[in-house]
Amino acid sequence: MTNEPTGRVRVYLPMSLDGFIAGEGGDLSFLSDAEEDHRPLDGALSYEEFFADIGALLMGRRTYDVVRGFDVPWPYGDHPVLVASTRDLDADPPAGVRRVEGGIESLVAEAKAVAGGRDVYLDGGALVRQACAAGLVDDLTLTIAPTALGSGHPLFAGLSERYPMEIVGVHRFSGGMLQLRLVPKRGG
Repeated sequence: MTNEPTGRVRVYLPMSLDGFIAGEGGDLSFLSDAEEDHRPLDGALSYEEFFADIGALLMGRRTYDVVRGFDVPWPYGDHPVLVASTRDLDADPPAGVRRVEGGIESLVAEAKAVAGGRDVYLDGGALVRQACAAGLVDDLTLTIAPTALGSGHPLFAGLSERYPMEIVGVHRFSGGMLQLRLVPKRGG
């Protein structure tokens, strides 16, 4: 009997000091308010290290639209990307990108199947909140920029219940950013 590995559902997001993952209109310029040099220090998890374990991405439509609007090549290479949306995607999405719809449990199950035992990268505030509420997130890595925005797209606002987490790591990046590594507290 073989046990197929089941990948984790993981979140890796930047966040403002006051809890926004993007400013109004998806603005991410607050990330450049910290110094340009963002080297991980004292055990911080770099994006490259995080992404090395990813088998598939599950992202929200708004996140997909923001990433597509960047003036850079598609940043996820040939990794499968599932975009949760009830609307059709743009006419020519990157290779490996497809639209999916359904409840959060079925979306995560589909992403895990596509990931083939590797980890699923969950991206997008609404999806992250839904997955947290459903108990589907295994760990969160939040890198906090020392900038308060005052408004924008909050990460946790709108949760219907408290979502207790345990801080398992606090690390620094050069340029003044702070990274929190968290795992949800399960049960009682």
